[in-house]
Amino acid sequence: MNFKLFAMILILISSSLSGCLEDEVLENEIQECVTLPAGHDGDGKLRILTYDVLALSDTMIEGFESSTGIEVEFIKETDSGGILDQMMLTKEAQQADLMIGLDNSYLQTAVDNCLLRETLFTQNPQYQNISSSALEPYQGKLAIPFDQGDVCLNYDENFVDGENVSVPTSLWNLTETQWNGKTVFPSPLSSSPGRAFMLATIDYFENDEDNQTDAFDWWGKMADNGATFTSGWSEAYETHYTGGFGESTTGHIGDSHLTVSYCHSPGVEAFYSSNWTHSTSLLLPKSSYHQVEYTGIINGAANVAGAELFIEYLLSDEINTLMPENNLMYSVLKNSSLPETDGFRFHSDIATQNAEMPLSRIELNMEIWLSNWKTSTQ
Repeated sequence: MNFKLFAMILILISSSLSGCLEDEVLENEIQECVTLPAGHDGDGKLRILTYDVLALSDTMIEGFESSTGIEVEFIKETDSGGILDQMMLTKEAQQADLMIGLDNSYLQTAVDNCLLRETLFTQNPQYQNISSSALEPYQGKLAIPFDQGDVCLNYDENFVDGENVSVPTSLWNLTETQWNGKTVFPSPLSSSPGRAFMLATIDYFENDEDNQTDAFDWWGKMADNGATFTSGWSEAYETHYTGGFGESTTGHIGDSHLTVSYCHSPGVEAFYSSNWTHSTSLLLPKSSYHQVEYTGIINGAANVAGAELFIEYLLSDEINTLMPENNLMYSVLKNSSLPETDGFRFHSDIATQNAEMPLSRIELNMEIWLSNWKTSTQ
């Protein structure tokens, strides 16, 4: 056979099987993980590594402790990235039993590094009550979704009034003069919503009509147009954004009329402001990202039985259906929705078309993308 022809056939076959091979590699990596012995003393406590998850209220924890007799102790980080960093740093001697808070932009790294061990919850009848949208990014045995929401741009309707400033019809509109110095973005280097939105921009620009530019060209133009970049969501939304609750807090700067949050954030604003808000979402196709947050048993846990019980508790109807009020995110259970109270559901926008980004692709390219983002915005 002609060598060039043979090589071409081989390339075509390899390309067609690449997705399957990626899946096989990931599966093999999971199978090769060794269950580690406890990294800390098993004194009966359940140690949970998380960030400031609002749903983990004193009332909720007291309910778990009283029903199980298991004392809960928290190890808290600032966000999802902090949780992953802590798990990586203590990989050989984990100090916590249960992780709560890694999202689908970080999860694959935890899976590939054998930071989680299988949970029995996938065999629990409650698992069948998890919605397909929550299970779409990941359906394995190492992590269980506990809340979800669509990350998207929010803007202040007092600025975007439809007359002097029109609603953007493209992300490129945000690079125009009228938006100079009026946007703020949490950094994908240190913020999970910031990372989610960066992923959305990659898919957005891969599917637009302009084949000559990509997401990082846009990020560079945004930097040139005076965009502010913050380390986390709180600083962006509460300190700089003019359309959110931060405007009534001490230290509010209010120099930006558009930021990254969730499509249902305007509903949260209304919920806490007696059915009133002047914030809304920019619903451009593929500019939003469906974020799912997970809980999972840490590989090296001392109290595995307690961790299993807490996962079951977190996914129970009585707890998980209250995620909108308690954690300001959607529940992951089927047939659940946002409450109608004070305009929560009415003012919550629905993403028209989320970006598509498989976990395997995120893990393969994330370091390159973050490097490109950093180069583009500095």
